[in-house]
Amino acid sequence: MHNKTLVELSQQLVSGALSSVELTQHFLDRIKLLDPQLNSFISTTDELALAQAKIADELRAAGSAGPLTGIPIAHKDIFCTKGVKTTAGSKMLDNFISPYDATVVEKLNAAGTITLGKTNMDEFAMGSSNETSFYGAVKNPWNTDYVPGGSSGGSAACVAARLAPAATGTDTGGSIRQPASLCGITGLKPTYGSISRWGMIAFASSLDQAGPMTQTAEDAALMMNAMSGFDSKDSTSINKEAPDYTSELNNSLEGLKVGLPKEFFKEGLDSGVQQVIETAIKDIEKLGATVKEISLSTTNLAVPAYYVIAPAEASSNLSRFDGVRYGYRCDDPANLEDLYKRSRGEGFGEEVQRRILIGAYALSAGFYDAYYIKAQKVRRLIKNDFDSAFADVDVIMGPTAPSAGFALGEKADDPISMYLSDIYTIAVNLAGLPAMSVPAGFTAGLPVGLQMIGSHFSEPRLLNIAHQFQQATDWHKKTPDAFTK
Repeated sequence: MHNKTLVELSQQLVSGALSSVELTQHFLDRIKLLDPQLNSFISTTDELALAQAKIADELRAAGSAGPLTGIPIAHKDIFCTKGVKTTAGSKMLDNFISPYDATVVEKLNAAGTITLGKTNMDEFAMGSSNETSFYGAVKNPWNTDYVPGGSSGGSAACVAARLAPAATGTDTGGSIRQPASLCGITGLKPTYGSISRWGMIAFASSLDQAGPMTQTAEDAALMMNAMSGFDSKDSTSINKEAPDYTSELNNSLEGLKVGLPKEFFKEGLDSGVQQVIETAIKDIEKLGATVKEISLSTTNLAVPAYYVIAPAEASSNLSRFDGVRYGYRCDDPANLEDLYKRSRGEGFGEEVQRRILIGAYALSAGFYDAYYIKAQKVRRLIKNDFDSAFADVDVIMGPTAPSAGFALGEKADDPISMYLSDIYTIAVNLAGLPAMSVPAGFTAGLPVGLQMIGSHFSEPRLLNIAHQFQQATDWHKKTPDAFTK
């Protein structure tokens, strides 16, 4: 039953072929048995999950069930979950039990989903490999010597290994799409502001966006229906009625105009990945789409602009972790200054400290104009670049990541090389656009994701293209051998 999609599991629950309690117990048993190989969960919530499953079964018996009622999912450990340890992968929050639910958790609870547990992640979502977590690295289910991608690596790995049928993730510079690509699952980063950020521990407030990580585009559409919508508690939430994300899934792709940025296929792209992507594009063409080369001339500016803006926002957001109110506090501080310094020095990991320092520097007097303001001007150029492209094409496609994955520890001492693994994803966040990664094939035994980028609020169209592609291919059905049974 663990190989079934959300849609298939929903049908089984409707028919009475299985109960939510049985389904939930099955996944909890799988996590217990198989997760030691992956380290994809920070905590599991067995008691809560079974209590929620019992209620879901009662609702179904009473005829009050929706499409997601009784289906178990996992939450990235960046979403506050009432009564459950919420850490953001950091020692700083190792002792934090959230007193409330994030809006995303609240909405999915209301839709009847079951919380299996909280997934491992790069500390405060800062990383591309899931190696910066205080709780240890997550391993890729396709090859446990390799990284699963980051920062939502735990969510991607647990869905790929079928330890959960779906999971929530967040994407600041590619943190849903890149791990989705490296683990061979479907990951959607929605339009900025379409899903509430309230209760989601902040990294970079103008870039962070929650989204679903699933086996299929159809499942992602179901999750989006439950997760999205305006939230008055979130000042960055867009006051716009959410569409039915499943409504366009079965539309024809006849006449679809696809743009291929020439900058995405230059030096730096692994030849095996390029081959997979080119084959996937041909499959899209067979479905009725036309393809043309386009230029996104600001592509090379996205990484440097991001690594000024994101750390600047992080240094501001993370100033709240001061050892005073909640979270980690050092032992026996001599005075207030010692409390601040040691709590932050001991509570934050190396990568987080690096980004706080970069951000504080970029915001400091004398450098604010030279770095931060300039990066924001570049951000506008990137958005304009996308706007020009979407005047000619309906969707932009290319690789999600430059390689299919890399070995654990391979880039740990080379931050720049690590940052460049997000080169194809970062610009999307700077422009606030929706984008998704879908499984498109393999190279050297590792999955490769095809990235689809849309204009603002075009998620239904993206999900339609991805769904039609998945109807014509079976890459999304592949599972790692070690986790098949």
